[in-house]
Amino acid sequence: MNSSLSAEEQERYQHPDTIRRVLRTADTIAMVGLSSSPQKASQFVATYLQSKDYRIIPVHPKADSILGETAYPDLESVPDSVDVVDVFRPPRECPTYAEQAAAIGADALWLQLGIVSPEAATIAEENGLDVIMDRCMKMEHGRFRGGMHWMGMNTGVITAKRGRRQV
Repeated sequence: MNSSLSAEEQERYQHPDTIRRVLRTADTIAMVGLSSSPQKASQFVATYLQSKDYRIIPVHPKADSILGETAYPDLESVPDSVDVVDVFRPPRECPTYAEQAAAIGADALWLQLGIVSPEAATIAEENGLDVIMDRCMKMEHGRFRGGMHWMGMNTGVITAKRGRRQV
């Protein structure tokens, strides 16, 4: 996959072993910037992860509830234990979320596809968190946990024909 990170940074922040471990050990994911709009990428990712039995905790200052879960204005307001903080916010905001992730005892800071913040990575690493940057949690889950095949979705069928609805 393409990335704006250097080869050394990719090795450090996109290492397959780290990604696999985070996906395997996480149960609860706080999604910072999870949108209430079903057309947004964050909703698509959250819905997918919920379908894979992860608990999603929305972190959004203007929402009361998203995808059936109570939304919180910031990470420090979340009353439950969080394994991964998944960020859908601009890089300039990420250091704040790294500090909050460390403060709540999260295990990992995940910056979504296209989001790179060396400052946030440094803060998180200094506090013992695993850091993944410029990767989509949904795509990586599919790649490493069985939902993707080398040609795409693991349907076993390659065709341009529209599928028939099963009744």
